[in-house]
Amino acid sequence: MRVLFITSTRIGDAVLSTGLLDYLCKTYQGIEVTVASGILSAPLFRQFPGVGQVIEIKKGPFNSHWIKLWSKTIGTAWDLVVDLRGSALSYILITRRRKIIGRPSVGEHRVQTLGRLFELSPPPSPRLEPEDLKRNRQLEAIASDNIVGFGVTANWLPKIWPGARFVELADALTKKNGTFENAQVAILGGPGEEALAKPILDALGNRALNLVGNLTITETAAFLKKCKVFVGNDSGLMHMAAALGVPTMGLFGPSMPEHYGPWGSHARSVRSDISFRELVQTPQFDHRKTDNLMQGLSTKKVLKAVEKMVSELSEQGHKW
Repeated sequence: MRVLFITSTRIGDAVLSTGLLDYLCKTYQGIEVTVASGILSAPLFRQFPGVGQVIEIKKGPFNSHWIKLWSKTIGTAWDLVVDLRGSALSYILITRRRKIIGRPSVGEHRVQTLGRLFELSPPPSPRLEPEDLKRNRQLEAIASDNIVGFGVTANWLPKIWPGARFVELADALTKKNGTFENAQVAILGGPGEEALAKPILDALGNRALNLVGNLTITETAAFLKKCKVFVGNDSGLMHMAAALGVPTMGLFGPSMPEHYGPWGSHARSVRSDISFRELVQTPQFDHRKTDNLMQGLSTKKVLKAVEKMVSELSEQGHKW
């Protein structure tokens, strides 16, 4: 059974689609999946059981990337095309069956929208298969058994929680009698985000592990799996941590956790005291010029949310 699975170019959306991909691979015998994804998330799919080929989508001018994808897929008679981009491409490919994503229902999480494509309730949870840390001796050496992961960057400046508050949170969590006393603090981010993380790394000094821009995405997944907890902005890293089963706290302000919060019983969200409407739905809002919009989320509120999550998961039998 030949399946074309067209997913997002953004890491977060691509990760959220892994639950549906996992469902397909486990449901249909003899399945051979070709995944079309963004360049950054492609390595995550290459190690996914059931995936035979990954086609990287690099956005081009005038939507030329769709023409390139068409040229690589038009010669195959597909049994199923799953299009999570809602593109016109899916209508011109030769296939026995199409599943093309539509508009989400009001208040519906992205994972639920994906599950509705195949009438799945509950929808399949995102999942990742990290590579073994033992393959990377340097990473294994620094991955202690007491690590707190912080995702301090995002693809959009207004979603980034102030660096000083990450520092305050690190101090509160790792102090004597803190929730994660004496834990290492791993600061994670992608290539090109070093400047965003630098003030936090400078403030934490030798208490922090600098993992910004110096890991591949599969190495990042392997390291995240070692973290006792992950706290981060609404980003691909946040969704990766949740998909790996790491207790995850997502920080929200000008984006909506109802639609894009970290998914799973082990994941939680905490949002700014300033409403989404006040932050974004105003005449003054311009996504191209707007600076940080996370000032309404205090360190105290995030700390309480993390402590509550830890308490709830402990009651459920989670082993820290």
